[in-house]
Amino acid sequence: MDPATARDKSLLQLHELDEFCLGAYENSKLYKEKIKRWHDKRLMPRTFEVGQKVLLYNSRLKFFPGKLKSRWTGPFVIDALTSHGAVDLRNPVTANSFRVNGQRIKHYWSDPMERDKLSIELKST
Repeated sequence: MDPATARDKSLLQLHELDEFCLGAYENSKLYKEKIKRWHDKRLMPRTFEVGQKVLLYNSRLKFFPGKLKSRWTGPFVIDALTSHGAVDLRNPVTANSFRVNGQRIKHYWSDPMERDKLSIELKST
């Protein structure tokens, strides 16, 4: 029941708690870096060209979009690309132009053969 030893003991516990928090922070930082490397390795770069058709993600439909309502609108035509990632889109029906972030668009495939994927022909024997 000595106040000096009680003070030293509580101070030691506080230092141990700080070390524990720092260790948890370091582990969390290492885990986040590992997950980021794993995720970035699996990203596929998307390249767009002027005149190409794209779909635009409609972020206003995040809340209560409806069960089968698509969040992608379009197709739109790319008018211009900027170096910092913005894209100028044009609605082919109304001819309205607007600028959006390039991360909000994806390729529009009107014909399945446009995908440039390998097709395998099956031959019967």
